Amino acid sequence: MLTAIAVGTAGGGPAVTPARAQDSTTRGMPVIRDAEIEQLLRDYAQPILHAAGLAKQNVRVVVLSDRSFNAFVMDGRHIFVNAGSLFDAKTPNEIIGVFAHETGHLAGGHLQRLREQLASAQTASIIAMLAGVGALVAGARSGAAGASDIGAAAIMAPQSAIMRSLLAYVRTQEDQADHAGVKFLNATAQSPKGMVELFKRLSNEVLFNSRYIDPYMQTHPMPADRVAALETLAKQSPYWDRKDPPELQLRHDMMRAKLSGFLERADTVARRYPLGDHSLPARYARAISTYRNSDLRQALVQIDGLIQVQPNNPYFYELKGQALLEGGRPAEAVAPLRQAVQLSHGNPLIEIMLAQALNATNNPKLAEEAVGLLRTAIVREPEAPEAYSQLAMAYGRKGDLANADLASAQAAFNRGDLKTARQLATRAKTRLPIGSPAWVQADDIVNVKPNANARAQ
Repeated sequence: MLTAIAVGTAGGGPAVTPARAQDSTTRGMPVIRDAEIEQLLRDYAQPILHAAGLAKQNVRVVVLSDRSFNAFVMDGRHIFVNAGSLFDAKTPNEIIGVFAHETGHLAGGHLQRLREQLASAQTASIIAMLAGVGALVAGARSGAAGASDIGAAAIMAPQSAIMRSLLAYVRTQEDQADHAGVKFLNATAQSPKGMVELFKRLSNEVLFNSRYIDPYMQTHPMPADRVAALETLAKQSPYWDRKDPPELQLRHDMMRAKLSGFLERADTVARRYPLGDHSLPARYARAISTYRNSDLRQALVQIDGLIQVQPNNPYFYELKGQALLEGGRPAEAVAPLRQAVQLSHGNPLIEIMLAQALNATNNPKLAEEAVGLLRTAIVREPEAPEAYSQLAMAYGRKGDLANADLASAQAAFNRGDLKTARQLATRAKTRLPIGSPAWVQADDIVNVKPNANARAQ
């Protein structure tokens, strides 16, 4: 289920109910989907991507439900960032610096170059292994004392050298990404200070263990060396002392509060945001934590208080609708969710939740509205299995069993359940006019090859 914060173990939004990450890259990852957080991270990333010439590449920021600090790229279409990184970044500028660094990898073509280096290293490793095996065989045949040890060394030594060479190459890429990140921040008139401060904090955390680390067996430059080099470069920026706008800092603080409310235990939230803290982020975190811990009545009071402060904030209405929906009051959830859709200008994740509330009322008169919302949402979220599951329910309410089967087939397909998807699509074909667009979509699923990416629209 996609929710205000929903975590997926194989795709979906932070975390109330499991949902699934949808495309071939993110499938199987614990992905967090949330309309508010995704919009904020888009606002962080887009200027950087534009400066790097990647604005038209449709690069998405994907949040993973992992408390550790990490961000990485693994293809040309996604920047992955752990929720822990968002927790640890105290300012927008810090996480923007992380995005600038990762964009440096994308703009530098580091992924493709690394694949080429890996292929070369694999070839060299195989040659080294064969040479070592030859030495072992020769030693065994000669019967010379210690010949087997020489053969083993002939295998291990070149492989160790290959590994060190490969890691040195990766460290060079990391240094290049740091430099590119500073360049992109300067191009967007943003300070690189946050990037330096964040890396400095991380450096201090690992400083104790650095004396035991072999610097030649690391994928990144040694922390202290990296920070020193980066700080020297970053302080040359004319924007070094530029601060984040207060309204952006507030959005950042709200994001961190939301993650805390959804992902942390109630006692942890209470310590992080005590009752004496009357700031909007603190009230947000406590309201979320209250509803998640089954005190719906008190949670609604707190959420209504938030709405009074910011009556045009779509995410407060979304939270109220989610709390009512999950509290077993779907009919009451419809109005705030409709307001959230309107104020968010039709955010597809919120549209899906509204459709879910409409379906949960069991009122056939609302089925047509649910179908319209879901078909609109699917245009922008074509990989979301929950959208198709809810569409199947809405079609079922209308008595349209053919399209219900087709939507169910697409939901199964997007979850990676190809067997079920084919069965449902086969049944849908028997109910659909032969040759119609829906029949063709069903036929595509029936005949899809494993790992293909068919989708019903």
